[in-house]
Amino acid sequence: MSNDRQRLGRRGEEVARRHLQARGYRILEANYRTREGEIDLVAEHEGALVFVEVRTRTGNAIGSPEESVTAVKRGHPVAAAQEYLQEHRAEDRDWRIDLVAIELAPGRGLERIDVIPNAVEL
Repeated sequence: MSNDRQRLGRRGEEVARRHLQARGYRILEANYRTREGEIDLVAEHEGALVFVEVRTRTGNAIGSPEESVTAVKRGHPVAAAQEYLQEHRAEDRDWRIDLVAIELAPGRGLERIDVIPNAVEL
């Protein structure tokens, strides 16, 4: 991954973190790595564990942030979340996977942010 894409991803994750905290999410971990992949943010919200996938785009030339979550990519967050639950002995907890879709303007100003609860069906 290029440095520009990494910087964009980190910027998006920070924007998502602040936005979620303002909406009552309690962030537990960031960039949690498992054998199955990385979970951008792990949070608690309304009693449930929430695994958050953050997708950030500048413009929509290559599609919207939501469109970047392909069928193949949907399986990775589920497997990573299940691994997290096992490692933390939290299999009995309610949980879901939310998507935070972020579009930044060319000058890196926030153009749009949407939180999509249960974005990945279990």
